[in-house]
Amino acid sequence: MIYSVRGKLIAKEPSMAVIECFGVGYACRTTLATLSQIGNIGDEVKLFTYMSVREDAVELFGFYTLDELNCFKMLTTVSGVGPKVGLSILSEISVERFALIVASSDSKALTSIKGIGPKIAQRIILELKDRMVKEGLSSVGEVDFEPALSSSNTGEAISALVVLGYSQSEVAPIIAKLDPTLSSSEMIKQALKIIGNKMK
Repeated sequence: MIYSVRGKLIAKEPSMAVIECFGVGYACRTTLATLSQIGNIGDEVKLFTYMSVREDAVELFGFYTLDELNCFKMLTTVSGVGPKVGLSILSEISVERFALIVASSDSKALTSIKGIGPKIAQRIILELKDRMVKEGLSSVGEVDFEPALSSSNTGEAISALVVLGYSQSEVAPIIAKLDPTLSSSEMIKQALKIIGNKMK
């Protein structure tokens, strides 16, 4: 398993970035979001990667952030959603927006993405939201954060972060410390930044 690649960016295409590491060019299929953040040809860059091994192909997928990688991997666990569809979704909407769509069961927002029909959109919502609920209920812990998390924005933010794979007990204390007047999207961004700083 290749966890990440770091090296010189030698090529950029609409859905691919090529990173040269010690003389070897790794072609990483990726999203428009990653391509917009990764830098320019000749820059040293790092991508978090996922390798897909099938009978007819071995492909490497690269992402600018771990959150985008984790979201991609979660999407590809949904039946009928392959890597191509996962890249298409994350090229159209941000990780934070996707998490909010799932948390709020807004399947119509997914059907606006090219290649995503109503059935696939509903399946994504159903499978990932069920998973979110199961993981959320199993990881609440003994501390009760409800008094501090009474607004709908904080509830949406926590649900969205759980969709992204974080436990409720991990994110609830962080969200509870944020300004409750912030939008749920802004809360998610700030929480991800705090979690990222803790991991450094």
